[in-house]
Amino acid sequence: MDRAASAARPLRLGTVTELVGLHLEVRGLASAAGDLVEVRTSGGPLLAEVAALRDGAAVCLPLGTTTGVRVGDHVHATGGPLRILVGDALRGRVLDGLGRPVDGGPALADLPGLAPVSTDNAAPDALSRPRITQPLGLGVRALDALVPAGRGQRLGIMAGSGVGKSSLLSMIARGTDAQVNVIALVGERGREVREFIDGDLGPEGLARSVVVVATSDAPAVERLRAAFTATRIAEWFRDSGRDVLLMMDSLTRVAMAQREIGLSAGEPPATRGYPPSVFGLLPRLLERAGTSARGSITGLYTVLVEGDDLQDPVGDTARSILDGHVVLSRELATAGHFPAIDVLESISRVHRAVTTLDQQADATRLRRMLAAHRSVKELVEIGAYVAGADEHADAALARLPRIEAFLQQGMDELTPPTETWDRLAGLVAS
Repeated sequence: MDRAASAARPLRLGTVTELVGLHLEVRGLASAAGDLVEVRTSGGPLLAEVAALRDGAAVCLPLGTTTGVRVGDHVHATGGPLRILVGDALRGRVLDGLGRPVDGGPALADLPGLAPVSTDNAAPDALSRPRITQPLGLGVRALDALVPAGRGQRLGIMAGSGVGKSSLLSMIARGTDAQVNVIALVGERGREVREFIDGDLGPEGLARSVVVVATSDAPAVERLRAAFTATRIAEWFRDSGRDVLLMMDSLTRVAMAQREIGLSAGEPPATRGYPPSVFGLLPRLLERAGTSARGSITGLYTVLVEGDDLQDPVGDTARSILDGHVVLSRELATAGHFPAIDVLESISRVHRAVTTLDQQADATRLRRMLAAHRSVKELVEIGAYVAGADEHADAALARLPRIEAFLQQGMDELTPPTETWDRLAGLVAS
């Protein structure tokens, strides 16, 4: 009876009254902020998301090209926000920013065990989160020993362009102890996506991963939604009792997408052109990762800092929210040092909770050696350093080839955490 009454109810349509850039204005439609609407254009249906409501009109942001849209085109509400399908069958699949498969595989609707959910979700309550006490091996010696990650931690990878962020993520995806990887590639070049999936990630890494892709030419709303789609998929795996590794490349391009959306919706530009909504969006997105009573989401978010300036607005805001950061150095990258991790500038805020006292002592010894070597490096290069002036510098100089061999690692060279700690202990032993 309810179904018949619903079918008999007249369909209420709105109309397009204005289109300027990303700004699609619709009047005569009852819809809420965040809802999806469908524009009936001459070229076929076009989905758009309601971003703002003002003066009796809905400001909508298209999820596709606006070619063919005319003033007066009919618009109808879909009845709610974007919904995606989640479940175990997503492992090994590549999806777009709206959760639709783009890998040529079977349609998600044909797969068993998938359930529809909204991409929006509340972050776990602060007092309901278990403390982070268990380490998560990443397979990268410089990280596992000197910037150790815990299950449920959120780490930022801060770097400029072209210093190996994507390559480092691919190593971690193949070497991590996590049961499931969810990888969001937001704003990447189309060429790099295929290279990352086939070359860097490989069949082994893809088999236990879900990849969400929104390339740089995708609409701003899709690029933004890709971050929330990946996070929602990771939340489903966490709530089913898994330890999940969520990798997002990059958080900066998510912020840039929100900047486009905010400015199109009429927000005033603030810090370096970013509207206020960007700085409200970041904690809303990042706080959704972490521990829960059943599982955990460990988040790795790359931050593309402008001109290698770690104080840029997005990088500074991200560091204030995240539980640590890894800095990639252009100087190391140009010298052929991979991964180009500047361990002295990197820090994990949970390292004491996930390592033993002996492990902490070994890591501290190596950090002291590296810091002492950095302070005397120029003196050594010009032959002015006198042996015996600094015991830590002397120790670093004596072990320098072994230290560099420990911190450098090939793309296919994955090291279990137990082996990493054993090698570190032998390296710093007096």
